[in-house]
Amino acid sequence: MIDEKLLKYFEGYLTDNRKALFKKILEDRTRHFTVVLEDIFQPHNASAVVRTCDIFGVQDVHAIENKYLNKVSRHVAKGSQKWITSKRYKCDGDNTQICLDALREKGYQIIATTPHNDSCLLQDFDVTKKSAFVFGVEAEGVSDYVKDNADGFLKIPMVGFTESLNISVAAAIILQDVTTKLRMSGVEWQLTKEEKEILYFSWVKKTIKNVDKIEEHYFQNLKKE
Repeated sequence: MIDEKLLKYFEGYLTDNRKALFKKILEDRTRHFTVVLEDIFQPHNASAVVRTCDIFGVQDVHAIENKYLNKVSRHVAKGSQKWITSKRYKCDGDNTQICLDALREKGYQIIATTPHNDSCLLQDFDVTKKSAFVFGVEAEGVSDYVKDNADGFLKIPMVGFTESLNISVAAAIILQDVTTKLRMSGVEWQLTKEEKEILYFSWVKKTIKNVDKIEEHYFQNLKKE
């Protein structure tokens, strides 16, 4: 539950334009699609994907860390990491399995992005289904576990000599296509009212400098009343 009085107090530190911008952007946020990054070791690639998710309204990014730490380059992300919800899977167990199982429990089908023979072409992909797109490193692609346990495969049509795209480019092409089609569909893709409220509160806090001290001051005054 959101502390409405505390939120109102925090809002006093924001301009009306800032508050309106947050609410406008929240209307275009979705969890119908989500992105999974499996062992992406180059920070500029992971950061570019996070930036792409923000641009196209995909709220959640899941980072699997079996071999490599998922790091974000602030220079590349351009602050987008502040507005995205990130979940890292980095325990000693099978992080890929844990991640995929968690997503399936939330109703996602697992879609491996790979030039697999049985891959669905991007233009033919069914956007009505709740989907988690898994991206792997350029040289190896997604792991064998993902390939063996995916619900489907997706590829971008290519007609040149080169057989693969940089992960950040592939993510941008796929997310632009599927989110555009999603918004033209009859699917209920927007966040729930509660999800919007939680994110709005989070964004407001992230915008305010020294927010912890301000929150402490708020509660101290509350005790005096």
